[in-house]
Amino acid sequence: MSEIVIERLQGAALETAMADLARLRIAVFAEYPYLYEGSEEYERGYLREFAAEAGSVLVAAKDGGRIVGAATASPMIGQKEAFRAPVEAAGYPAQDVFYFGESVLLPEYRGRGVGHAFFDAREAAAREAEAKWACFCAVVRPSDHPARPADHRPLDAFWRARGYAPLEGVTTTLDWAEHGEAEESAHTMQFWIGELQGDA
Repeated sequence: MSEIVIERLQGAALETAMADLARLRIAVFAEYPYLYEGSEEYERGYLREFAAEAGSVLVAAKDGGRIVGAATASPMIGQKEAFRAPVEAAGYPAQDVFYFGESVLLPEYRGRGVGHAFFDAREAAAREAEAKWACFCAVVRPSDHPARPADHRPLDAFWRARGYAPLEGVTTTLDWAEHGEAEESAHTMQFWIGELQGDA
């Protein structure tokens, strides 16, 4: 397989990639555990809002000129209250935290180190912003969820190996429509957090 290139997208490069990024998010989040029923119109709006936030970082994985994966991060201080408030209430000032958004990668490119590269790049951006902590959210699903594939492997072990751990009792909710749903429904999201060390 060809070499995957990891790069930050900003400015005009990010705008040019918007449609590809929207389709990528829809394709990956359609899988378990998110089961997301998305639309390109919503995704483009979400990505433009993200890109407009000062300090935001989008890291793309490219195979040739094709975007096959992406990960986002931005200062917690600019996040919506539903994400900022629970972390602050747990004792982490928003100005000291960098929030990692989605990390999405097409299935055929998994297992090649891209997930680690995404974390490396986002952690580097967080340190550049002088953040002390990085956090992210993951949807909570029961182990017996009817849509859970038999070969599903949770990412908990990967996240722990990167130095992250759940913030016990600290959650938020995010609404989206799952496959076959006419309306959005609320989903519980568990916060994970890790301390940022010196230069990686």
